[in-house]
Amino acid sequence: MTRQHHRKGLQRAAFAAGAALTVVAVAGAAPGADAATASTPGKPQLKLIAASKSVILDRYEGSSGVYLDLGTYVTVDNAPLELKVTRKSYKDPVVAQQILRNGTKTTTKTLPAGTVKDFSGLPGFLEVSIKNAAGAEVRKTQGTFCPNNASGRLRPDAPATSHYPESCATNPFTLGSVWGVEKGWASNSSTVDYDNPVDLAPGEYTAKVSVAKKYRDLFGIPNDQPTIKVTVRQESSGGGEGGGVGLRSSTPSGGHDAHGGGHDMAGMEGMEGMPGMAGGHHYGPRGADAPTPSALAHALEARGLAHPGDGAGRTDGSRIAPALKAAAGRPTGRAGAPAGVPKPDLRSLPAWDIAVTDGEDGDAPGKDYLAFSANVWNAGPAPLVVDGFRKPGAERMDSYQYFYDAKGKQVGYAPAGTMEWDPRIGHEHWHFTDFASYRLLAADQHEIVKSGKEAFCLANTDAIDQTVKNANWHPNNTDLSTACGEQNSISVREVLDVGSGDTYTQYRPGQSFDITGLPNGTYYIQVIANPANRLQESDTKNNVSLRKVVLGGTQGARTVKVPPVDLVDAP
Repeated sequence: MTRQHHRKGLQRAAFAAGAALTVVAVAGAAPGADAATASTPGKPQLKLIAASKSVILDRYEGSSGVYLDLGTYVTVDNAPLELKVTRKSYKDPVVAQQILRNGTKTTTKTLPAGTVKDFSGLPGFLEVSIKNAAGAEVRKTQGTFCPNNASGRLRPDAPATSHYPESCATNPFTLGSVWGVEKGWASNSSTVDYDNPVDLAPGEYTAKVSVAKKYRDLFGIPNDQPTIKVTVRQESSGGGEGGGVGLRSSTPSGGHDAHGGGHDMAGMEGMEGMPGMAGGHHYGPRGADAPTPSALAHALEARGLAHPGDGAGRTDGSRIAPALKAAAGRPTGRAGAPAGVPKPDLRSLPAWDIAVTDGEDGDAPGKDYLAFSANVWNAGPAPLVVDGFRKPGAERMDSYQYFYDAKGKQVGYAPAGTMEWDPRIGHEHWHFTDFASYRLLAADQHEIVKSGKEAFCLANTDAIDQTVKNANWHPNNTDLSTACGEQNSISVREVLDVGSGDTYTQYRPGQSFDITGLPNGTYYIQVIANPANRLQESDTKNNVSLRKVVLGGTQGARTVKVPPVDLVDAP
């Protein structure tokens, strides 16, 4: 099964190394060290700065442009910048509130209606004008600012780590997010048109960057307009849509596996075509289930490079903890969960990323398939923790769900089915069975037209609601980390943390629905969490979701129309 590849940012090579250097440059210069002067208590001071006077952007042969990582940052001092972004339901618009903290006093300030339209950040925050060597403007653009983007400390006395999440949500059915920058920190702001390369020919340019007036007025930001010399350099070796490395560094940055060591393929989607990378296997939305790196900041995303981490002369505030291994042995004693113990609440989201395909990787030629993405998330208040234990020589593991009290102490367990080893290339880890199933229903929403039961390794790929009770803003920084194991593993632990969900894209054989010969008309994609009720939850009434689809066309040229879910138009 295939995890959804959420960000095209993973198409850029070596970007993390460049991002790490920009953070160091900010920390070394320590701009804003004297900024906290004569300020309103509890009110953050924001300022736009450039970490360097010049950057180099590589344009690779065959690419359509470069990515504007200009090395600009928004510095925050005097108080943290914190925003709570929510929507009551999919019928309600997204609302953002600024949280102002002054000691023990907390106040909220609601941003004007319509300021925020989704959970990706503050739209139109950054304004960029690019002029060529002759002084003529060749590009003018705006960019969204995600406060959770790659960040670094401004000075030694700033908080050593950031407790805010590490990225802004991209799942279309996100319900709640928290954005923030610690006092004394700076957040990368120059991911302008990040998913769209800018068509600049090799040569010399000057970029002028500023914050849009509405945000300067809203947050009291000075009208600074740093200029950066931009050199676009042509690279002749591979890269496809790669390129766009700002403040290049020849020193590799140490990396961490995106899931604390549990997923060997993390961060390797789409690596075919990159210099030094083996091709031949299709990762990404239509490939094997290499997991989406969970909640990585944009400027830290790159193949094989996740967080630069904390080390000599640098910090990105991550301090990723190693995954907590499964218990040394099978649980003993009487199974059960004490009354009142916190339990997870698994919920399914409506399907999206729906398309008709001709299949791949061994599908029968001439057939039509309905592919889609699906997510099951945990609304808490407790994480879902499942351990698998293998008997010597056995092909499967026996699974147990664990329960913890409010202080994190294990207080119970219960049998929870099995785990099975998936030997296919790109999988090659232990799958937990009966976590979710998918059905294609007829127009009456009852008759099952097609059905599929799936098994996969759990991972916190998407932050769905960071405002629920006990939501973990750093699912990779907790001992309850996902680890999917190796073929010779004797035990594994798989976790779905509070506030996070696990997205899989159903494109491969046996996952997507074979609609060859199916009459045109209305159908529903049904996503069911915990279908066999082998997992204990606090609520099982929200485990099923439906998404309406309308099939048309003719065999070999089938079409699908996907109506919106209230205000969410995510085909």
